[in-house]
Amino acid sequence: MDKLPLVDARGVSKRFDVSAAWITRMINRQPRLWVHAVSDVDLQVFKGETLALVGESGCGKSTLARLLVGLYAPSAGQIRFDGHNLHQALASSQAQSLRRRMQMIFQDPYASLNPRWRVQEIVSEPMRVHQTPADESGQARRVSELLQSVGLNERDASKFPHQFSGGQRQRISIARALAVSPEFLVCDEPTSALDVSVQAQVLNLMQDLQASLGLTYLFISHNLAVVRHVSDRVGVMYLGRLVELAPTRELFAQPRHPYTQMLLAAIPKLKRGRSVRSAIQGEVPNPLRPPSGCAFHPRCPKASEICQKETPVMRAFEGIQIACHHAQG
Repeated sequence: MDKLPLVDARGVSKRFDVSAAWITRMINRQPRLWVHAVSDVDLQVFKGETLALVGESGCGKSTLARLLVGLYAPSAGQIRFDGHNLHQALASSQAQSLRRRMQMIFQDPYASLNPRWRVQEIVSEPMRVHQTPADESGQARRVSELLQSVGLNERDASKFPHQFSGGQRQRISIARALAVSPEFLVCDEPTSALDVSVQAQVLNLMQDLQASLGLTYLFISHNLAVVRHVSDRVGVMYLGRLVELAPTRELFAQPRHPYTQMLLAAIPKLKRGRSVRSAIQGEVPNPLRPPSGCAFHPRCPKASEICQKETPVMRAFEGIQIACHHAQG
């Protein structure tokens, strides 16, 4: 790929302490408990592309996204943003300028907007923090431009969030994210709370903005139809690990990992007559007590003895990356 990586994660892991209170553990003689939300992930996001992350709930997609924009510090590994060590830079004098270059669009437009603020205040807040532009009149003009760029009216700046529909609120969230002209946008389920017709409008808007502004997207979604429509590459996560990474067209045409195959087989197919929908078998294991070896082996039809003993590592295979002992089988 000719493009340069904007975000480069190497061996990134994140664990959370979910132990009971110290006194409770002492009385009951309980050990400390850790959830390994992300484990040893290598991932590159290239300038100008849309990389999608998919997987079942609890697989670590949102945690990885927050790591990549510096909201969480990794427990292990390193993340580089445009050549800079992200978390070292965020602890230095570079933090302000680096924060401007990355923003997030959150899943719920009802919860991510302050209900007591008018749209003018919501969209201009990043400008006030970063002083771009520094004067209030310049900020007001910028808000008007942003609202129009996302399909709203400049008169909407005087309204409160409750006066808008869900799709309009998500447009306001997008306008806020674009306020300081970022390069990297993390979109965490940006359309899951919207009606289907509104989803299409918001997705088309995001693609238009990407083309005109040269944005780079990390797109998180459960909706594989949406992922197929918007992404250039797809990463599949399972229980904190990246198990397959491939160009979108190739992944949907020929999924290699058994988990990816199960995800795609579960998509309803619109055909004449009866069609069989294959349900994903089994349940996601308890992340506090993950299986040994490959975490997917209790649900995998190809599982063998090596799957129970050894954790597969990501490796290149026929133009994709995959973590599976039986990728060639």
